[in-house]
Amino acid sequence: MSTLAIKNIGKLITGDLNNPVSEHDTIIVVNGKIKEIGGTELLNNYDLDKVVDAKGTTVAPGLIDSHAHPVLGDFTPRQKTMGFIESSLHGGVSTMISAGEPHTPGRPKGDKEGAKSLAKLVHKSFNNLRPGGVKVHGGALILEKGLTEEDFKEVTREGVWLVGEVGLGTVKDPEEAAPMIEMAKNYGMKVMMHTGGTSIPGSSNVGYEDVINAKPTVVSHLNGGPTSIPFDDVKKLIDNSDITLELVHNGNPKIMKQAAEYAMEKDCLDRFIIGNDAPSGTGVIVLSIIRVISFLSSVAGIPPEKAICMATGNTSKVYDLNVGLIEKGREADFVIMDAPMGSVGEDSLTAFQEGDLPGVSMVIVDGEVMFTKSRNTPPAVRMAEVQ
Repeated sequence: MSTLAIKNIGKLITGDLNNPVSEHDTIIVVNGKIKEIGGTELLNNYDLDKVVDAKGTTVAPGLIDSHAHPVLGDFTPRQKTMGFIESSLHGGVSTMISAGEPHTPGRPKGDKEGAKSLAKLVHKSFNNLRPGGVKVHGGALILEKGLTEEDFKEVTREGVWLVGEVGLGTVKDPEEAAPMIEMAKNYGMKVMMHTGGTSIPGSSNVGYEDVINAKPTVVSHLNGGPTSIPFDDVKKLIDNSDITLELVHNGNPKIMKQAAEYAMEKDCLDRFIIGNDAPSGTGVIVLSIIRVISFLSSVAGIPPEKAICMATGNTSKVYDLNVGLIEKGREADFVIMDAPMGSVGEDSLTAFQEGDLPGVSMVIVDGEVMFTKSRNTPPAVRMAEVQ
C-alpha cells in the first residue's frame, strides 16, 4: 500500500464542466488511485507515506493532449526533435492520444497489412513506455484501401482502439470511409477525422458535408490543422451534429476564437476538447495545451476553470479514459500550478484570464511525484512542496 495526501489546495479543479470547482482542499491517493476528496480531517484517517503541501495553489487533473503524432519512443523525425513528449509533462500534460503516426520513417502507404502492423507495434510499444511519465495512447490505425471487418476485429483483439485521422491514408472519400468508420465503431474504436485543408502531401481537404456523411467520433482540429474550414461550416457542425469537436494549438486562432464564442452562445462547451496537433509542420510546442487554455480564457472569454475541463474531463469522457477527473477511483494524475512571477493574476486562474501561462510547480502521475519544478513554464509565485 502506498498512500499520498495533497493538502492546502487553494482551488481544486475537478475536470467536470458541470461542476468545475470543488470546495474541498484535501485529496487522498492510495496505490495510484484517488481514494477520497474532502477536508483536512482526512489526514488523520490514513498512515501517509508522502504529503504534498499545495501551499494554497491550484490543483487540476493532469492535462490531456487529444491530438499528437508520435512515432516510436520520444522522437519526431518530422522536426528532428528529441524528448518532446517528456517536455510536455513539464507543461502539465500527463496523457497524450495519438491521431495517427504518419511521420514514421518508411511508413507503409497503401498497404493495409503494413498499417495494421504499425498500429499494433506502436500501441504495444507505448504500453511499455511512458516518456517522463506521460501516458501515451499510441497506435492509431490509418485507414487504407481494402480494410475489412476482419481487419478491425484483428487489430482490436491486439488492443488497438484508435483510428487515426481519416484522410491520412489512401481512404479519403467520405463515402468510402463511412463503412470502415462504422465497422471500427462497432468494435469499440474511437475514430478521428481530419478537417480543413491538407496538412501533409497526400492528405485531403475535408469539409462539413464530408464529416456529416462519415460520422467520426471526433472532428480533428475544427480550427484547422493548420488550415481551417470556413466559419459557416463550423457553425453547421455545432448546430447540426452532436460530434465531439477538437480545437488545437497548431491551427487557425481566429476560427478558434469564433468557434469558442459560438459554443458558449449555444451552451455546448461539453462537446469541445483541446489538442496540440504536433509534431507537425507548425512545429513542436510543448506548452501548447496550457497556451490554448490561456487563449480561450483571455481572448474568447471562457472561464478558465471550464477551459481546463475542456482539456481534461471532456477528453476523458469521449475517449473513455480513467483520467481527467478528480473523483474517487480515478487515476491520480494532477498538475499543481500558480500565477507566474510577474503576472497581474493572483492565482493560476486569474493568470489564465490575463493571457499568462501559469507556473507549474509539480506534476503527479499515478500518485507519484514526477518533478517539483517545471523546467519549461515560468516559475510559480507559490511552489508546492513534498513534506
